[in-house]
Amino acid sequence: MAYENILLEIKDGVGVLTFNRPKVLNALNPQTLEEVGDAVGRIADGGEARVLVVTGAGEKAFVAGADIGEFPSMDSLKARDFARKGQEVFFRLERLPLPVIACVNGFALGGGCEIAMSCDFIYASEKAKFGQPEINLGIIPGFGGTQRLARLVGRAKAKELCMTGEMIDAQQALLLGLATKVFPAEALVDETMKTARALAAKGRTALEAIKRVVDCGMDVDLKTGCALEAEAFGVCFASPDAKEGATAFLEKRKPKFL
Repeated sequence: MAYENILLEIKDGVGVLTFNRPKVLNALNPQTLEEVGDAVGRIADGGEARVLVVTGAGEKAFVAGADIGEFPSMDSLKARDFARKGQEVFFRLERLPLPVIACVNGFALGGGCEIAMSCDFIYASEKAKFGQPEINLGIIPGFGGTQRLARLVGRAKAKELCMTGEMIDAQQALLLGLATKVFPAEALVDETMKTARALAAKGRTALEAIKRVVDCGMDVDLKTGCALEAEAFGVCFASPDAKEGATAFLEKRKPKFL
């Protein structure tokens, strides 16, 4: 598929997916969702990328939300299908077996906040703004916002943010646990890529296991989660990376993982 609304680049094990509609603040329309779904499939199937960074073109927005220009033509069934399509694509992004970092350079509102929450963690510019303002249009979040936000910041705060439509800044997002780090705008990309390259140098098996066990463990009791962890711990020892990691440590050198 040829992309018109996104960019996808893979270099040295790091993939970068950029929402590229800066004139409309990278707003999401059905075609953009199709392109993102295709790009996620390429990342999953290609094996070239060990880490994925998701960001937005321009200085103003990560993704400012769904393209509201599409809304007047939507009836109830079309709106439901649009929400389901967005949820499907974001689940595919969330389930990638590699680390996914949201590099939030500006507005992450509505669908943009929902995309960021589908990533493994969020690095934000000091200029970033987050929110679920759909209530101001007489609707609710449709791409998983009510569900992921509650899991990240707690039920009461998620209700407050969704019911008021309030925007929060990067420091508030950091305090709530929505963002994990905040950087000056001019340093955001470099700091994000520094972490991405560091992760790309680590063992694939261990990274995939951490992601899978943490995500699955959130939906089960502690004892079951620990059982999942023990199984994954054992699987890691079947990987050449485990031997390389221990050998490198004993030889006082950096490991070279496959």
